Amino acid sequence: MKLTDFKVLTFDVVGTLIDFESGILNAVRKLGGEKAAAASDYEIFEPYLRGRDKFYGRSSFAMKDVYLSLANEAGFDTSEATADAFQLACLRWPAFSDSVEALARLRKHFRLVAMTNADRTAFTAYAHTLGNPFHDGVTCDETGVAKPDPRFFSFNLGRQSAFGYKQSEILHVAQSQHHDIGVAREQGYTTCWIERRAGLEGFGGTPIPKQVTKPDFHFTCLKDLADAVEAEKATSLSAAA
Repeated sequence: MKLTDFKVLTFDVVGTLIDFESGILNAVRKLGGEKAAAASDYEIFEPYLRGRDKFYGRSSFAMKDVYLSLANEAGFDTSEATADAFQLACLRWPAFSDSVEALARLRKHFRLVAMTNADRTAFTAYAHTLGNPFHDGVTCDETGVAKPDPRFFSFNLGRQSAFGYKQSEILHVAQSQHHDIGVAREQGYTTCWIERRAGLEGFGGTPIPKQVTKPDFHFTCLKDLADAVEAEKATSLSAAA
């Protein structure tokens, strides 16, 4: 199996392309007061995950309540103004340093499709941050469910089949074992794990998976995936010469 066997790359966005962990940590420490500024990653991510579990609505407005939940639990600033500022900051989460360039390179060879738990409003902001690389996007407000619900992956298969693509022609690229890699494999997708937290302890701002699923392809950054694709292309051209 080669990367260049595929025609479509589907991408998790938040966590794989957008560095939401840095976005959360920076916003909480900047906005949440002195105690928040001194908090460890763990002291922020743990109440964040519980808050997101309670308020798992559309990210373009639910993150305000997520912040208030984590701030009340952790003893950070709980003013409405701070919560509003955190909500706005979530729409401005940064891309990973390699995302924009790698996506531009991959777009030359594949149809790029976003598969994101962000709603259309938030996804539009993230797509802009990423240089608008996608040919198509599937969001939670369109599917009516969020990953890891298998129906999200089924919805995408139906959508891509309408454009003439088979499941065997799709490679799903994602960071989250919980939201993507495990369930995608169960649903028959070929998977590529971008292990953004390689070398770091724990799972950060992502829920702990029931088990770590072995992917079909494995890289620690998106640049390495783009490099591998271009190396395969170069080998094929050399063999044909």
